[in-house]
Amino acid sequence: MEYMLLITNDPDAEPYDPQFDNIGEWVDDLEKKGIRGHGDRLRPPQDAKIVRIRRGRLEVTDGPFTETKEWIAGYDVLDCDSMDQAVEIASRHPMARFGRIEVRAIWPFE
Repeated sequence: MEYMLLITNDPDAEPYDPQFDNIGEWVDDLEKKGIRGHGDRLRPPQDAKIVRIRRGRLEVTDGPFTETKEWIAGYDVLDCDSMDQAVEIASRHPMARFGRIEVRAIWPFE
């Protein structure tokens, strides 16, 4: 089953320390095991566009619509046997320490 890790910054997390940023090792390990499908960083919220249709009209605004201190910084898609395995893998991601990670099962349309 596929799981998405939403990598989120968190102002309450411990400060970033490059000494503990092992993202390269984390990615290499999962790719060697065939668990990680793909993933990447995302541009910051100020570079985003919010798209919605209201009363039949397209509305596009710059950046986040609401002020928030937390935002999605990246993502990874994993192919795991269980939610427990996905959580265990997420716990080894450096942003589990410096931010937070939301783990969600992908729910395909059928």
